[in-house]
Amino acid sequence: MPKKMSKRKNKTHSTNDKGLNKKTLTAKILSVFSSSPQKEYNYKQLSSLLNITESAQRAMISKVLDELTNVGSLKETSRGKYRLKSKVGFIVGEIDLNKTGNAFVVSDDITEDVFVSFANLNTALHRDTVKVSLYAKRSGNRVEGEVVEIIKRSTDRFVGTIEKSGSYAFLIPDSYKMIFDIFIPADGLNGAKDGEKAVVQITEWHRKSKNPTGKVVEILGNPGDNEVEMHAILAEFGLPAKFSPEIEKAANKIKEEFTQFDYETRTDYRDVLTFTIDPEDAKDFDDAISFELTESNNYSIGVHIADVSHYLLPGTELDKEAYDRATSVYLVDRVVPMLPERLSNFLCSLRPNEDKLCFSVIFEMNDKAEVLGFKIEKTIINSDRRFAYEDAQQVIETGNGDLAKELLIINDLAKILRKKRLEKGAFNFEHDEVKFILGENAIPTGVYFKESKEANNLIEEFMLLANRTVAEFIGAAKSPKDFVYRIHAEPNMEKLENFSGFIARFGYKIDTSNNIALSKSMNEIVKNVSGKPEQNIIENLAVRSMSKAVYTTKNIGHYGLAFDYYTHFTSPIRRYPDVLVHRLLFDYLKKRNPDTSNLESKCKYCSYQEQQAVMAERSSIKYKQVEFLQDKIGQVFEGVISGVTEWGFFVQLKENACEGLVHMRTLNDDMYIYDQDDYCIYGRNNKKKYQLGAVVSVVITNVSLQKKQIDFELAEKE
Repeated sequence: MPKKMSKRKNKTHSTNDKGLNKKTLTAKILSVFSSSPQKEYNYKQLSSLLNITESAQRAMISKVLDELTNVGSLKETSRGKYRLKSKVGFIVGEIDLNKTGNAFVVSDDITEDVFVSFANLNTALHRDTVKVSLYAKRSGNRVEGEVVEIIKRSTDRFVGTIEKSGSYAFLIPDSYKMIFDIFIPADGLNGAKDGEKAVVQITEWHRKSKNPTGKVVEILGNPGDNEVEMHAILAEFGLPAKFSPEIEKAANKIKEEFTQFDYETRTDYRDVLTFTIDPEDAKDFDDAISFELTESNNYSIGVHIADVSHYLLPGTELDKEAYDRATSVYLVDRVVPMLPERLSNFLCSLRPNEDKLCFSVIFEMNDKAEVLGFKIEKTIINSDRRFAYEDAQQVIETGNGDLAKELLIINDLAKILRKKRLEKGAFNFEHDEVKFILGENAIPTGVYFKESKEANNLIEEFMLLANRTVAEFIGAAKSPKDFVYRIHAEPNMEKLENFSGFIARFGYKIDTSNNIALSKSMNEIVKNVSGKPEQNIIENLAVRSMSKAVYTTKNIGHYGLAFDYYTHFTSPIRRYPDVLVHRLLFDYLKKRNPDTSNLESKCKYCSYQEQQAVMAERSSIKYKQVEFLQDKIGQVFEGVISGVTEWGFFVQLKENACEGLVHMRTLNDDMYIYDQDDYCIYGRNNKKKYQLGAVVSVVITNVSLQKKQIDFELAEKE
């Protein structure tokens, strides 16, 4: 009996090769390999599968195959034949959850992020490290998969509001990144009341259970109270709100007096003119500048940094606490310090008219800001004057006031250093800082933009010079040693291409021919967009196109600053990596061999804690933005579309930089479609387009303090 012929045709990854760009082609090629992880393909087979006939496009396939091999996504099994490098279709990566409950997994195993639907998360949560099985069949060009193993939970503690129901309760999480309510049995409430904010720890989560089970580990208090909300933000990101009595007691035991040995083993700079420049409300002054003329009419400029390592001894409870925190956290209404107040604001702080211990870099410079020589040494100083940035700026602008002559000379040197740095390819991404005027109970009564001026740049340039010099001193030596570097990788070219395509809509372009050309064109764009409607969105996208700076023992240089060597040496009161740098540097100066066996893991931890602190700061800003707008429902504001998603578009208000969402469902004059490639939402029939960077008028319709969300609607229906 003859076999019945199947009507099903062989499956191909059909595409039209006309106008096919490299990004899309890369995605399609990865799609083929991910569908059949064990199969091998050459460029001819791929051309056939993708229905590509043009010779130029076929040549591009070969180029993409080489690039995917170089970055480790593919393996060349024999000459001209390739297969997916990730074994048996599995990858390991980190979950990035969005508001819809779906996620993407970011992995080093594959160049494209892998989409994981809500149904296939299998209890995985935001920032969990997971193992994902890649699907053989996927829709469109998107690589899809399913979580098959949770390798490491990002956290098991969540912040939210208790909602009681009879003998049990649920925690309704604050963060949209936690998409499940947490079930709390009666014996797990630990005294928490209905409506209170609390921290809940997940105790178990069976695969068949929709919700995890947890217990209350901390009761924060009533929602809406400023203290409760700030503590909730810290708890959400795993950051402590205060020091334990034991840590405070240990700090208070440290003696203030110096020994004769301290004076004898340090270079004495107490008679050299020295000053600090810091924010008006700062109390932890960790850097000072000294100035004197040399016999050869050059300048001796000292960068003096608080010698925190003198007080913070390795292995002590104080040191363990500082490492656990890794950084000070800056919320809108407070600083949560890395070190107890006894250390941060008194013993280590370079307060005026007090002898202080420092670790210093002393530069000899000429009037062209050329470094003729430098010394790195432990010192003792006595600051003559404390400037706020505003005070120093007034002296610079008017040429009058305390230390006017010295400030003007140092500022001239800083301007030359800055100019040289930018000419060598450094990026100049500077934002006006959004600040809140806080009234009673820390409720915001106003918003203003704080501009960075020459006094800020003065301090910045000399701190950069000190950090670079210390890193070069160790890293560029004939026998380089283990050290802590602050590195910044080159930007992802795909992100740059996306950025280039977006700014072209506004008439801007970037030059990617080499690093210096790229930085100069980027800096020119930042300069040209100043004061224009598209300023914020272009500046933000420019920053997003760059890699994140991190700590590591493996130096690759700092791309954004255009430095071959760079570290963090200048802020040990608020950053633990700087403490590590001080200890290592001093050991090497003394010809000692420190234990560096766990140094890389410490770098990774500090990088992680830094990101947690940044997210906490942003969350506190968002909360205050919502709080500021809660009595302005119904008012109309002008803003710029700052983000576009499948559920609507975000608008940043020009007047106060607050950001909210215009939901797609409120656009009821047409059926609107999300166009990811064109950064817009457009009407199917009326062709009306709402695009990233466009100016719109919106009315505030709702604010939610609990979710830190602001809802807008368009003020005018066009």
